[in-house]
Amino acid sequence: MIASSVSIASLLVATACFAVGDSTAYQSKTTKPNIMFVVADDLGWNDIGYNNHDIFTPTLDSLAREGVILNQSYVQPVCTPTRASFMSGYFPYRLGLQHKVLDRSEPAGLPLNFTLLPQKLKEQGYTTYMVGKWHLGFCKYNYTPDGRGFDHFYGYYNAAEGYYNHSVGGYLDLREDLNPDWNENGTYSTDIFVHKAIQYLIGHNQSNPFYMYLPFQSVHAPIAVPKKYYDMYSFIHDQSRRIKSGMITAMDDAVKAVVVALQKLGFWDNTLFIFTTDNGGPANPDNGGNNWPLRGAKTTLWEGGTRGVAFVRGNLVEKTGYVNNEMIHAVDWFPSLLELVGGKRDPDMDGMNVWNTLTRGDPSPRKEFVYNIDEVDPAGEALRMGDYKLILGHAGKPDGWVPPPSVDGLWHEIVLMKDHEEETDYCYAPPANATYLFNIKDDPTEHFNLADKMPEKVKEMTVRLQELKKKLVPAIQVPAEPEKADPRKFGGVWSPGWC
Repeated sequence: MIASSVSIASLLVATACFAVGDSTAYQSKTTKPNIMFVVADDLGWNDIGYNNHDIFTPTLDSLAREGVILNQSYVQPVCTPTRASFMSGYFPYRLGLQHKVLDRSEPAGLPLNFTLLPQKLKEQGYTTYMVGKWHLGFCKYNYTPDGRGFDHFYGYYNAAEGYYNHSVGGYLDLREDLNPDWNENGTYSTDIFVHKAIQYLIGHNQSNPFYMYLPFQSVHAPIAVPKKYYDMYSFIHDQSRRIKSGMITAMDDAVKAVVVALQKLGFWDNTLFIFTTDNGGPANPDNGGNNWPLRGAKTTLWEGGTRGVAFVRGNLVEKTGYVNNEMIHAVDWFPSLLELVGGKRDPDMDGMNVWNTLTRGDPSPRKEFVYNIDEVDPAGEALRMGDYKLILGHAGKPDGWVPPPSVDGLWHEIVLMKDHEEETDYCYAPPANATYLFNIKDDPTEHFNLADKMPEKVKEMTVRLQELKKKLVPAIQVPAEPEKADPRKFGGVWSPGWC
């Protein structure tokens, strides 16, 4: 979809007026660092400027190059599992969230016996904010952001909703805390979220440090973009790729507005800024995402689905201006941030404290991680040990390499005139059962299967996977309850209170 929108440029002008005069009056009064954790949704490896010069992301590129680009930062193949990893510090197969994503009528959520990162940070004196997409369950209050440690929440509970109508299945999914927001119909969500994030920053009590979790809707389907950004990519003839590229640049401008606000309000020098995607870009042709030259895409165990663009920036980071090739995983953010500010992690947690790796470039304590263990048909699992990656069973499709559409030719032609709410099943068809072994250091694009040449390594890693599977929690698969979840029972809004 292409439409006009309130320009993010207006936010940039507004933030420039926050601290007219002596900005030192706004200097942070806390010794603990503020934490800004920004998540892009479905941003592919080839969807950011520092990996692809055809994408305009000057703010993200500058922040990344001034900080540390994390070249081996791993996430889960789809968004609910990754967000669960961020929030809990546990691999999804230990939470029961390893199989696909939570459905909007599914009476389930991230299990309540786990204490989440915002809850732990509140114990350390932090004020906690969330702006954007949740997708970790909402059928009852205790599953919602307000019930899981966020002092302030503005955003939505579900997944693929309209960028302008903020609806899923014809019903509203946008609220501040528990109060539906009916006033933003027609306003692009990226603009709404950055505006609300800045409002929270302006109103923040600077005696306390803050943790702001900012998971943008961008650049998830249904793809839509204000005309200004669409026009910036006239050299891309494939319509989906052109729209998606504009969405990425709109998000980049939103990040710029947040950074300017942090600077003008005196927070910037004491803020750790983290940026990451939640999974690779989808490969379905009407989405426009791309992970070239990595193999596969969103929903797959290939690197294209699990190796995410990410970086850190901030004065706490001692060694900057380089690409860090040490291994980290989404589960590592929880303990690294918590222990940085004086907390203690659960000793059984999968996440490791990788702070010294992030800030000084020390060797990562992480020597292995589980890409996923999904026991549900089509079952598949993958493990990284050192430089080697083992895949057993279904790795997912596409199982090859999807190049970006040529800028001078048509990959396909599609014009999106309205918000479409569902993705296709293009990515979900599994390949045949197989065993794959790759040396990711030498072969990051997964071209050379070494399984037949290195049977002892396959055996070693298979034994390790079997050991790790002893901690598997069966995947949560509860029947959807559309009648109970029906938004018409809650004033036309997707709401908690039905399970």
